[in-house]
Amino acid sequence: MEQKQPNIVFIMTDQMRGDCMGIAGHPDVKTPFLDTLAAQGTRFDRAYTACPSCIAARAALHTGLSQEKHGRVGYQDRVTFRYPHTMAGELAKAGYYTQCVGKMHVHPLRNLMGFHNIELHDGYLGAYRREMVPYYESQKIADDYFYWLKNEKGIETDVTDTGLECNSWVSRPWIYEESLHPTNWVTTRAIDFLRRRDREKPFFLMVSYVRPHPPLDAPQCYFDLYRNKKLRTPALGDWEKPRELERSGRIFDSSTGPVDPELIREAQIGYYACITHVDHQIGRLLQSLTESGIMDNTVIVFTSDHGEELGDHYMFRKCRPYEGSCHIPLILSGPKPLIGGKEGQVCHNVVELRDLMPTFLDLAHAPVPEEVDGKSILPMVKKTEESIRPWLHGEHLYGEESNHYIVTERDKFIWYSQSGEEQYFDLSKDPREQHNAVCDAEYQERVQKMRGLMIEALEGREERFVEQGRLKTGAPMMGCLKNSLVNG
Repeated sequence: MEQKQPNIVFIMTDQMRGDCMGIAGHPDVKTPFLDTLAAQGTRFDRAYTACPSCIAARAALHTGLSQEKHGRVGYQDRVTFRYPHTMAGELAKAGYYTQCVGKMHVHPLRNLMGFHNIELHDGYLGAYRREMVPYYESQKIADDYFYWLKNEKGIETDVTDTGLECNSWVSRPWIYEESLHPTNWVTTRAIDFLRRRDREKPFFLMVSYVRPHPPLDAPQCYFDLYRNKKLRTPALGDWEKPRELERSGRIFDSSTGPVDPELIREAQIGYYACITHVDHQIGRLLQSLTESGIMDNTVIVFTSDHGEELGDHYMFRKCRPYEGSCHIPLILSGPKPLIGGKEGQVCHNVVELRDLMPTFLDLAHAPVPEEVDGKSILPMVKKTEESIRPWLHGEHLYGEESNHYIVTERDKFIWYSQSGEEQYFDLSKDPREQHNAVCDAEYQERVQKMRGLMIEALEGREERFVEQGRLKTGAPMMGCLKNSLVNG
């Protein structure tokens, strides 16, 4: 008897840390609806993004490829996404109607990437707002939310009316009606899709929120939730470099975050407010799914593209190899007949964004393209001790701070390719990475093992990171790898 294909609702945030959920043990953030999904499904607490910034992370998501194949190892605007197989495209081939609402962050802006339809909101993207950008590609025209907002409030209205910038640690509440906030808009348009869907076909609905990526501008009531709370201070360790903070800590969008402790607290309040706002809108979506009567044949997956350092180690934003930046949330929830497993279970095996495409195809009973590097995580739902990889190699081009990391279920090794600096963290004992144990006698055998894995991961790369069996410092830096499918 042929298995019925389930509907798949894929909920994605931007820049949400892996530890920022109540069910993950965060002492401050409140996420009742995400907690519900995890309590009724499986939470993967060792989920990572191999390249922790928006474009590179989404290349892995949409293609199921490692960075060596999808070619993105840093943030680079306006490079065409051109791949032979995509997540939505393969699901469409399998008979799904595919819809995305919200952030795509691909090029060109209206690139469908295999979706039948996209209602786009990418957040503020400066590269698509310059005067020299063609009219049809300007965000104010090509981005559906911005176009809608101007119809609602007038041609001069913009998300920048708060005075906030899209990479800034400055925060303040949203100044318009809550229903006009981009987080609400994405939810509203996703719910409208449920109204107008073809009920004779299974659907794949990607609900892609920009927040908690800055601007940190949730409605006032969400700021109020955290205003009078004592918040956990950012993680600082024995290896920090405060000189960069002293130099850049008064710059509103610095990668260090603010030097002023009060402004650090304001950034935390704004960030947590955005997370709870998104969480409540996810609750709104879940209610609509329930009212639609389709929850018994719908699987829900939640994740983020990367995290946010939020003041940890005198850092802000992403692109770093530390837990705040590269560790992401991942939840898979749905009826037991569809996915198996026990409610509320936690899987500790290392998974990555590339694994979602084959997971969705597994749910759809569809073949996975041969070149895909990711593996379905469904076997781990049914048997949490199953593993699809013993370790993961991640990296990010970041100027003099360009970095690589190897992470396992219990520890992490970091190598800075331009300086040669190495770090080792025993995550099982030091989850906030406060002690660099790379020189500790008790870890020397393990450090040597992890260094060997790094050499294995980088051997043969076109940048020539490895020479005569050793890591080579100062290798050339490339935003896109030439020998990859992106340029094929």
